[in-house]
Amino acid sequence: MDSNYNEPGAGNIVDAEHQRARQLSRTRVVGQKERRVDARPLVTGAPVYAAEFEQPGMLHGRILHSPHAHANIRHIDTSGALALPGVWAVLTHHDLPRVAHTTAGQPYPELSPYDMYVLDTRVRYIGDWVAFVAAETPAIADAALQLIEVDYEILPAVFDPLEAMGDGAPQLHELDVTHPNLGKHLGDIYDPEHNIAAHEVITNGDFEATMREADLIVEGEYRVPHIAHAMLEPHVCVAYMDGYDRLIVVSSTQVPYHTRRKLAAVMQLPIARVRVVKPRVGGGFGGKQEMLLEPVAAALAMKTRRPVRIEYTRHEEFTSGRLRHPMSITMRSGVKRDGTLVAISMRSLGNAGAYGTHSLTVTRATGHKTLCLYRAQAYYFEATAAYTNLPVTGAMRGYGAPQGFFALESHIDEIARRLNMDPLAFRRKNHVRKGDWDPIEGEEIDGNWHSKRQFRSCGLPECIEKGAAAIGWNEPFERGDGNPIRRGRGMAIAMQGSGVLGFEIGGASIKLNEDGSFNVMTGATDIGQGSDTVLAQIAAEVLGVGMEKIVMHSSDTDSSVFDYGAYASSTTYISGGGVKVAAEKVRQHILEVAGDLLDCAIEDMSIRDGVIYTPRGRSSLTIADIANETLYGRHRQQIMAKGDFWAEDSPAPFYAQFIEVEVDTETGQVRVTKAVNALDLGRAINPALATGQVEGAVAMALGYALSEEVKFDEMGRVRNPGFVDYKVMSTLDMPEMTTFLIEDTEDTGPFGAKSAGEVPINCMAPAVANAVYDAVGIRIRSLPITPEKVLQALDMKKARK
Repeated sequence: MDSNYNEPGAGNIVDAEHQRARQLSRTRVVGQKERRVDARPLVTGAPVYAAEFEQPGMLHGRILHSPHAHANIRHIDTSGALALPGVWAVLTHHDLPRVAHTTAGQPYPELSPYDMYVLDTRVRYIGDWVAFVAAETPAIADAALQLIEVDYEILPAVFDPLEAMGDGAPQLHELDVTHPNLGKHLGDIYDPEHNIAAHEVITNGDFEATMREADLIVEGEYRVPHIAHAMLEPHVCVAYMDGYDRLIVVSSTQVPYHTRRKLAAVMQLPIARVRVVKPRVGGGFGGKQEMLLEPVAAALAMKTRRPVRIEYTRHEEFTSGRLRHPMSITMRSGVKRDGTLVAISMRSLGNAGAYGTHSLTVTRATGHKTLCLYRAQAYYFEATAAYTNLPVTGAMRGYGAPQGFFALESHIDEIARRLNMDPLAFRRKNHVRKGDWDPIEGEEIDGNWHSKRQFRSCGLPECIEKGAAAIGWNEPFERGDGNPIRRGRGMAIAMQGSGVLGFEIGGASIKLNEDGSFNVMTGATDIGQGSDTVLAQIAAEVLGVGMEKIVMHSSDTDSSVFDYGAYASSTTYISGGGVKVAAEKVRQHILEVAGDLLDCAIEDMSIRDGVIYTPRGRSSLTIADIANETLYGRHRQQIMAKGDFWAEDSPAPFYAQFIEVEVDTETGQVRVTKAVNALDLGRAINPALATGQVEGAVAMALGYALSEEVKFDEMGRVRNPGFVDYKVMSTLDMPEMTTFLIEDTEDTGPFGAKSAGEVPINCMAPAVANAVYDAVGIRIRSLPITPEKVLQALDMKKARK
């Protein structure tokens, strides 16, 4: 291992903290609970969503989905549908360019295989696309779908990843998909003959040799299911051709720029002829980190020369949208008798579904985002994603980390129990420290490990301290011994990242107006998390104005600065960094003009509440005066600037969660009664929004732990495609919550900020499993932790006595 691994390196970090703390304590807008910039239109019901976007003569799009899990399309007869009055177009694979692509919203060149076409001659899951219809009303479009006649050749199907990888299993994809526009192979499938979409192995140190030095070896297998994003707003978009014959798409998307690039490719249009506009988004959670309905609306609009709107039904979201990757994860670790972790391994097998969108990056994140939480001498990680004839899995909040942390943090608890050691004490002994180097994100060169990331900030010890004290971890409590209702406590810790290490770029352009207000144009994508507000606060802080002087414009590929989109917990750190750079340039321009007018050096001036201050105090000049001077006076210029932020780092936020549960030993019901959440997010730009991110994540994670699972029948059909049978948690299911925001500032982030949006989703599931064990002595290693599983485990425990 490289000599810099585990090197404290904290001296310089600590030395810089006092200076940063003094600087940050003086902020006037950053760190405040400012009201959301979009609060009024959201609460008054203004038409701000894609489904509310109207165009004259708009048609309605619909999709014909496959009723078979695996089949070739021998013939399609669309004559009946085309003859129906009010139908304007019916499109099949005969009518569209055959362009191999991935729908994954990732930077080019994508790490996902180019294994799909907008419409193909073969369908690979129940819900796959067969044909598109555009009609004057939704009812006519639905009727037209019933009139399309399709002759299918039914093929064998496979639904289990292990079976799919076996010899003789039906092969879902062919060899060497080639991107037609580049003439070279991109996004190749790892092993199409064995249905392996993606595979990766990472080793750091001599794992087997180190395991031989362990006093105790602990192994376990853990399973997590398909789950749905369940965002309130389904996928929806509107496409039309403008007067210049450009394709305009208004879409509920997390990735406008990635969508523009992909849409241009599959429609075989120059990027200059494609514009993507993101209105307000009613939730995404990763499900909209895809190009999904945009090609459907685009193809129909280009065919009919009329605007087309298409919106998924809730049933379609479950059957033809995207789901979280289900996985089986095997953990194997070695420890010393004193509780020192010496080696740890993880092997994950993910079910990609019919196409490999996000499969490599999600399954690799299962280990990349988790194993680095603990110090050890050796690590081994292996990730595999296999194709099956089930719906497509993709990005979802946490992006592989929730699967990995359920396995890891359950496994860590099991190790501690085997050692008769307090699980909290075991974690304190082994978790990562400030100054440590990432043992997974790196590469081995000449036998030495070279890490790509150092943990320069780490508030995990304080998160643990605050959480343990609030829950009363070391204090006795009523367990309910002798009663049907038994009580227990559990905990888990986690980390994440702030953007994708070495990949992300974000930016903004800022323009000064005559009244001293600023237009902030950014490609960052607010999908409900409040990023427009956070970015506005960063701009206002740098520019020395109040929030009322910031006018946000986001995510129009014609006018906003390039940005990768809303994913990987990148917006505050990456896009916020770009906003800060742009604002600093604008502030410099303002002070240059003010310095000339006031005969004062730039470094001696400041801006507060829109007023220029000099060493003599408040001057007579305001920002509005500067704006009018530059537009109409002798300093003629438009004050504006663009800022970009690109980082090779991905600072880790840290999180600790402590919970109490009640387990009904007669019904098997598990109820979380109390949750204490402690998040190290660097600097909280907006504490109210950050707290909302934490508690919203807890609600999602509670469903993952206890109730949510997309189920399939023996034919591969979704059995519970709606909220009647797919059980999400409501406000009535929420525990009593206490949330702490720990501010261990990150010097590379804007005003010390790191991310906050994903890491709180990682701990609830393992914490519940650990608390159930604490309450009744049974270990549930698969999610969700249902009453049936609890009762079965209790019966098995009784049978062993």
